[in-house]
Amino acid sequence: MKIENIEELEKRVDLAIKAVAADVHYAESLGVLTDIREEMELYDFDENKDHLSMGLHEADGAYPMHPEVAKLLIDIYEDGIENESADAMCDLGSLYYTGRAGEQNYEKAAYYYDMADKAGNRQATENMGYIYYYGRIGQRDYEKAFKYFVKGALDGHLRSLYKVGDFYKNGYYVEKDPKEAFRIYEHCTNTMTDEAAPLVGADVYMRMGDCFYEGFGVEKDLMIAQRFMSSAENMFYTRLAEGDFYQKRNLEHVLDVLAKIRKEIHEELLPDLSWAGYND
Repeated sequence: MKIENIEELEKRVDLAIKAVAADVHYAESLGVLTDIREEMELYDFDENKDHLSMGLHEADGAYPMHPEVAKLLIDIYEDGIENESADAMCDLGSLYYTGRAGEQNYEKAAYYYDMADKAGNRQATENMGYIYYYGRIGQRDYEKAFKYFVKGALDGHLRSLYKVGDFYKNGYYVEKDPKEAFRIYEHCTNTMTDEAAPLVGADVYMRMGDCFYEGFGVEKDLMIAQRFMSSAENMFYTRLAEGDFYQKRNLEHVLDVLAKIRKEIHEELLPDLSWAGYND
């Protein structure tokens, strides 16, 4: 439903506040809604819609969106798309990709991501890479995925860059090249900002840990591998707690590799201290 003016937006926000206040799972959403409602007169119509979309999109990420919040956000994004907002196109696509707004639909996600990519949104470019990498709308297409990830990497997206590294690690579309894969992962590690670390740090550190554990593109080093994997473990716990359910498999992988690393460290690196009564 199109939101025509500030008065209609106020009514929609009031309706959402009343709905989410009755459910203890949506404290973050309630906080965003009430704070913006109290300060609505300080900003214009479009600014208030921007504040709502930015605040509500990730709020209460461990749960599906409250239906009233989902309806409000979808209407805001559809209004933005009418005004040719590439961010609104990408954000609406992400709601359909994750299903948090009540409907998981990869076809719709790809439709809006493609629209946003053509409008210059590089997050959408990266997301299109995942659409083809995992075959969300049909067969996997590593050639298309690679080209989208390269495009995103050239625009400074570290997630796109480490995915390019994955292609060289696995030999997808390009020739397998362990040294090039490690070089890319290491570059991600060295250029990652404090702002980017909560978003991509776990993924990068997991890949670095794998390389040092396997001796893939770099000399095997169990101690360095353990440090990277331990950092990745902590970061994955945080992301899962925030509702990023796609990281469950990555966390399981990290825990499995950490167990192997610790076993090898114990068997291969620790000295025999039985002479000192260590085993008594």
